[in-house]
Amino acid sequence: MSPDVQRSAAEPFYIRPSTDTDVDAIARIWHVGWQDGHTGHVPPELVRYRGLEQFHTRARTRLAETWVADADGRVVGFTVVKVDEVEQLYVDRAARGTGVAAMLIHKAQAEIRAAGHRRAWLAVVAGNQRARAFYVRQGWRDAGPMEYFAETDVGVLAVPTHRYEIDLESP
Repeated sequence: MSPDVQRSAAEPFYIRPSTDTDVDAIARIWHVGWQDGHTGHVPPELVRYRGLEQFHTRARTRLAETWVADADGRVVGFTVVKVDEVEQLYVDRAARGTGVAAMLIHKAQAEIRAAGHRRAWLAVVAGNQRARAFYVRQGWRDAGPMEYFAETDVGVLAVPTHRYEIDLESP
């Protein structure tokens, strides 16, 4: 097992860097999770640009910054870290509530800390109460509303979100 892999004997899954073979699973989890957390909470024109193939493309371009939660060879969640931002964090519906998301957010925080940043941030759609409550339980604080600029095939669209932050102390 590589030194990048984090596994706990008590957990049925572990965190590892993503590979090319993970793209389909990441795209599927991302597509379903995005629909669950964003539909009805983002501009309708953005929903039109969030088909499964678009998530495949986005997953492929982010592999170097992506960590996956692996359960016996099956991807059950992932996180994408961009500089000091937890850009994405999604968990398969069947694995929600199992601790996978907490492992992924802690991995993202560790990567940001290791890169020398003292604070991490992420954006959450204002209406996604499940995600917002999760981040608060993990020690993140709501730093207030902001516009997040979502990428689409035709440019970016402004999305009303809340910025969440966490101060990163030494481990």
